[in-house]
Amino acid sequence: MITESNRRVVKYMDEIFNKVKKIVADQLSVNEADVQIDSTFIDDLGADSLDIVELIMAFEEEFEIEIPDDAAEKIKTVKDAVDYIEKQK
Repeated sequence: MITESNRRVVKYMDEIFNKVKKIVADQLSVNEADVQIDSTFIDDLGADSLDIVELIMAFEEEFEIEIPDDAAEKIKTVKDAVDYIEKQK
């Protein structure tokens, strides 16, 4: 059974995903349609190490959070980013 609380969580996760997707597309100059929840930044989307640093900084700015280096190193996919951001909010 889907509760109202579950609907809100799903909607919130969708909002985070859509913002992350836009940031990734803008930063990496890729089409938003190519940015999927399971896309890896390096292998699937062609990011290099500088791109990753810039993505992390863009996530921090957009979501008004701080991502420490040890956490940033673990963010390899769009889902990793969405999950981390969701936990910080």
